[in-house]
Amino acid sequence: MTFGVLALIVLAGLAGPLLSSRRGALVPVVVGELAAGVVIGNSGFGWIDPNEPTTAFLAEVGFAMLMFVAGMHVPLRQPGLRSGVRRGGLAAVIAGLLAVPGGIAVARASGTNHASIYALLLAGGSAAILLPALQEQRLLGDPPALALMAQVALADIAAIVLLPLVLEPDRAFRAAGGSVLVALCVLALYGAVHLVHQRQWVRQLRSLSKSRGWALDLRLALLVLFGLVWIAESSGTGVLVAAFGVGLMVAAIGGPKRLSRQVTGVAQGLMVPLFFVVLGARLDLRALGQHPSLIALAAELVALNVIVHAAAAILSRQPLASGLAATAQLGVPAAVVTLGLQDDILTSGEGAAIVAAALGSLALTAAGVTLLGRRSSKTAGNLSPTASHRAKAR
Repeated sequence: MTFGVLALIVLAGLAGPLLSSRRGALVPVVVGELAAGVVIGNSGFGWIDPNEPTTAFLAEVGFAMLMFVAGMHVPLRQPGLRSGVRRGGLAAVIAGLLAVPGGIAVARASGTNHASIYALLLAGGSAAILLPALQEQRLLGDPPALALMAQVALADIAAIVLLPLVLEPDRAFRAAGGSVLVALCVLALYGAVHLVHQRQWVRQLRSLSKSRGWALDLRLALLVLFGLVWIAESSGTGVLVAAFGVGLMVAAIGGPKRLSRQVTGVAQGLMVPLFFVVLGARLDLRALGQHPSLIALAAELVALNVIVHAAAAILSRQPLASGLAATAQLGVPAAVVTLGLQDDILTSGEGAAIVAAALGSLALTAAGVTLLGRRSSKTAGNLSPTASHRAKAR
């Protein structure tokens, strides 16, 4: 790793905003970052070595920041979210149950023994993708959107907790113990923050930090993040549970907004793009093109993702468009591929197939959110003027 290589990675990361700059495209920046990584990595010119120790470590830091931001995006304090928990929770359970035979079917068709991994992918979701899409369509106050967000948030949390157990079942007991330890640490920190955050000396110190630019909130958040990651790795759990747990703690506390902006700046400005560029560099798209079975694997994951979530929407009495929107995948597939490649559980070709399926889900989510927006507009148009005004006020 040199500053020249680092500059090349940061330059490649700019492909994300450039690709997403088209108005109304709903293309996440991650698409461009992954594509740029493919071009300069193993599948392309080979300008960076994703396995070089410093590059790999910086990518792991970026992975921790990604899961931290993903946890912060879980809308635990979204007004009205509780009203959608019952229906959204039912949809999440149904999707989880349907994902099991779906994962078995994909494993048999692809000739692998990764049925549990595929089931986890089919059951998961991505609040980090869905929430901005719903905000862009101004749907967060609608009951279908609230149920949808509850479903995806619950699926997101469950998938992150189960992932270490699924990837390495031989070490499931140790991983479960580490997850419990990390959860207890997060709960203890959450309680400590609630005890002191209204103290006079804390308010004075934070006010001084704001006026003098010390960024104490950010420093403490990063200290907690990296400290918990160290505890998690020492106890056999790993980065994603600890980082996601810290993000959930910040989401549950509800800010502060200044911390959210600072974390977003550090994460989205450098570390997360670096992670996705390096992840793209690790993928082997040549293997994907040379082995039709890998292309079939990606297609099967996309098709079953739609079937599972569409069935869950119908059985939980949600609009079919909610089923399409719930197919969003990003954090969990990225975690599966990253950890799977690190531990030689997956081949680079399988990783490319999983990432390709995840990117396919983003288009499905965009279509589902657009349909929900049209449905909401049509419903509002059918209301009386008074009822329409009240609905918009809500």
